[in-house]
Amino acid sequence: MPILEVSNIKKKFDNNEIIKGISFSMEEGQAISIIGSSGSGKTTLLRCLNFLERPDEGIITVRGERLFDASAPIDKPDVLREKRLHFGMVFQQFNLFPQYTALENVTLAPSLLSDGKDNTEIIKTGKELLDQMGLSDRMSNYPHQLSGGQQQRVAIARALALKPDILCFDEPTSALDPELTGEVLRVIRELADKKTTMIIVTHEMAFARDVADEVIFMDDGVILEKGPAKEVINNPTKERTRQFLSSLNK
Repeated sequence: MPILEVSNIKKKFDNNEIIKGISFSMEEGQAISIIGSSGSGKTTLLRCLNFLERPDEGIITVRGERLFDASAPIDKPDVLREKRLHFGMVFQQFNLFPQYTALENVTLAPSLLSDGKDNTEIIKTGKELLDQMGLSDRMSNYPHQLSGGQQQRVAIARALALKPDILCFDEPTSALDPELTGEVLRVIRELADKKTTMIIVTHEMAFARDVADEVIFMDDGVILEKGPAKEVINNPTKERTRQFLSSLNK
């Protein structure tokens, strides 16, 4: 059974249809990269999967459980919050809380969800995650004391702390200087090696080719091409995909 099944997701803003019927599935431990031009609907798709936007049509199923059906009544806030826990989200901008240390940023959400229980295990897990991100010496630092790459790695640890079924990245290196991009991509590569289930919206084509199991090329709100990462990026079958990839090499 696929860990995620997305069926005919559609989303419009006013009269502008951004997502025009997206369907795909993925297996546990798989990494999928989503590529495409700005405005093709990549970020909107991620926001629909994370219930940050409500699709106008479609169904989202995780581990056989139907989490979303556009034809059903709107979920109450507490139900929606619980469904979001299936997905971890790492944004372009790091969105760390400036008043909290790196460790506090990572442990805040699990602590709030623990209903006042002993947080010893939560803190232990937070420290382990920051160590995994190469930040064992930065746990007490505040965001303004960290580089952009370090802040993004804290954001990744924060997403992992909630133990999501699927980890989603929305162009995680787009706000970074080129010299800091490598350290974040290295962490994501390590997660892929550990078979973390991930959806990665990225403009780093070499990274998508080498790390993802499959690549989805989106264009104008639809999936135009999907397949094994190396095949799609090295030998695309659609002319529009070839045009997009060629434009990046100029």
